[in-house]
Amino acid sequence: MSASSSRQQLLLVDDEEDALIELAESLTHEGFVCFTANSVTFALQELTLHPDIALVITDLRMPEESGMSLITRLREYSSCPHLPVMVMSGHAEMDDVSDMLRLQVLDLFRKPIYLVRLIETLNHLFPRAKSHL
Repeated sequence: MSASSSRQQLLLVDDEEDALIELAESLTHEGFVCFTANSVTFALQELTLHPDIALVITDLRMPEESGMSLITRLREYSSCPHLPVMVMSGHAEMDDVSDMLRLQVLDLFRKPIYLVRLIETLNHLFPRAKSHL
């Protein structure tokens, strides 16, 4: 895929390596540029290295630091407090949902991810550029 046909840059954060790779491949196939991180620490590094990232999709439950911790840090991080975030989780609880609302999370996806719904949501957020033939 040529650089001119690529879409927004996304950061995918999940401690499950296989799920992370599979999601990145699926979204890359849709034209998105995907960066991946398997922890909050690496996610913050990726955001520093790639300031054009347009959206973060993070897992909620991770061993060292949670996705909620990442979102909280993003909201306090001066260069990207309004960066859109989506959460994926197999274990979200009501307290998590209220925290996500407070932190302005765009959407919550249950794991395993229903890819069609995720792609529809991303296409709505980031419509494909119309080709001029």
